[in-house]
Amino acid sequence: MSIDSTTSGAGVSQLFQLLRDGVPRTRAELAKSTGLARSTVAARVDELMRMGLITPVAEAASTGGRPPSQFALNPAAKVVVAADIGASHATVAVTDLTGRVLAEHSERLDVSLGAVPVLTWLVEGATALLDRVGRDRSHVAAIGIGVPGPVEHSTGQPVNPPIMPGWDRFDIPGWLNEHFEVPVLVDNDVNIMALGERSAAWPGVEHLMFVKIATGIGAGLISGAALQRGAQGVAGDIGHVQVARGADVPCRCGNRGCLEALASGPAIARTLRERGVEAQTGSDVVDLVKRGNIEAIQAVRQAGRDIGEVLTICVSLVNPSVIAIGGSMARVGEHLIAGIREIVYTRSTPLATEHLSIVQSATADRAAILGASMLAVEHVLSPEALAIGFQQTPTSRAGRATAQA
Repeated sequence: MSIDSTTSGAGVSQLFQLLRDGVPRTRAELAKSTGLARSTVAARVDELMRMGLITPVAEAASTGGRPPSQFALNPAAKVVVAADIGASHATVAVTDLTGRVLAEHSERLDVSLGAVPVLTWLVEGATALLDRVGRDRSHVAAIGIGVPGPVEHSTGQPVNPPIMPGWDRFDIPGWLNEHFEVPVLVDNDVNIMALGERSAAWPGVEHLMFVKIATGIGAGLISGAALQRGAQGVAGDIGHVQVARGADVPCRCGNRGCLEALASGPAIARTLRERGVEAQTGSDVVDLVKRGNIEAIQAVRQAGRDIGEVLTICVSLVNPSVIAIGGSMARVGEHLIAGIREIVYTRSTPLATEHLSIVQSATADRAAILGASMLAVEHVLSPEALAIGFQQTPTSRAGRATAQA
């Protein structure tokens, strides 16, 4: 069947990509935008209506005669399940097709309990949330999950995750498909944070870095409006770039002088203890800074400079227009970001920093759950997924697809 056939999945998808921004359009406007015949547009609009993906909205102003009908994305057509699994906490949510959260639940949960207990919690939580919003598993289009470790995105399997014992090469999509027969998309937490930050705070920005500073340090990179994972899915692993100032400081990866060993929350706490200031964790550091402790403020500022040294290289390589700083250590506020800016703006070329914004994350602790939702939504609404509709067989949608994030 040709792509221009009125029943072509690819043709229907082409039309839908115009409508998914939520802006209402008439059949005539769609025909003008696509160059398709009105009869073809009418047939494809009917097909999208049948699928429930678009819905009629308020009629457009008439230029004479009957007002033309307008159509736009139907956010309630399906829902997605989003999950943010952290080292010691987990959040599960149900969202509509715009990423709007309909219901969510969070609690402390240790990822080291293992894959089956944590994923069982996810399934039970998602089921309860679906019931709360009056939906069931048949309404779920996809599941997006972020985990605190490296992920082979094509399979959804964690690979040698340092703080996730028992998860190495665990088939997360395969296990979840025993409960939800939908695509399951898995990525590391900082990648989904980048997706969440961009979708919520910088939707028009095509080149963005999200830097998470917490127990570890990592970055999610969006370039050309697409998430960049690299050849093995470890793009953005800036925490293990060597910083000259810390050449003798051991890192948990086995090397010395890594950025994470100098500027993460635990590393700053260690520095303060060496100076006689009681601080066991990154949260202790945040509390000290908020109370105005000078030693803590100076240590955080230096950590910012160390991070800025590595980000200067990133600015030269990928030339982002926004660097958003998030993670638990971002709660110290401007002291950390001031150190980052001090180095990046003085050591990068003027052209690279002329329009560069280095800012605190606007989504804060919401970034991951919003990003997990967008990971799923972008797959569900992608041209490839829509070309075969929502009626895939379980075997064809068993979580192996790559999100078009």
